[in-house]
Amino acid sequence: MIRASVIAIALWAAPAAAQEVTPDSIPRGQQDYHAAAAGAYRLDPAHSAVQARVPHMGFSVSVFRFGAVSGQLDWNPDDPAQSRLEAEVEIASIMTPVAGFAEILTGPDYLDGAANPTARFTADSFAAESPTQGKVSGQLTLLGQTRPATFDVTLIGAGKGYTGDESGNPIIRDLIGIHARTQIDPQAHGMNEFFTDPITIEIDAEFARQE
Repeated sequence: MIRASVIAIALWAAPAAAQEVTPDSIPRGQQDYHAAAAGAYRLDPAHSAVQARVPHMGFSVSVFRFGAVSGQLDWNPDDPAQSRLEAEVEIASIMTPVAGFAEILTGPDYLDGAANPTARFTADSFAAESPTQGKVSGQLTLLGQTRPATFDVTLIGAGKGYTGDESGNPIIRDLIGIHARTQIDPQAHGMNEFFTDPITIEIDAEFARQE
């Protein structure tokens, strides 16, 4: 995984005799999903985040981030409806600024991470509405309960860009970066009875095409 800035990656990847690297010479994402070639893509956890926005008794919204995510995308830009997606989140990777609260949330009274260690989304429908907007529908499994879910998806960028290979070395590959948002009914998934308001799930994800 690449954890340096894209400029540092470009400088590291370029030999000393190569042309000068400038911000303008670094490939950037295009505002059109057609810019990413067809193929099998893998989610890059170093450039991805899953957040749950949970209403706090009608006073505020608590934000929780999950640090361990994975996913595979079979991408077909000529016919997005033929694309396939599977993604997983490790429940034990939840993060909160309240000391000790993550352990409580993953316990049997809340997310029950021991019995249900992962949440999973499997897409069965891709619907493009424009070069940068669309909907992805499928089945969301949380707490062992599988329910339909539809994400509103915004393309952040697609096309050639810097990422890392399996050994973490800088490489240019086709990338797809998106922001996705949905709301779930916590009671439909068997969550604690105190969770009654819809919970918003937001995903920022970058997928890299595999060779």
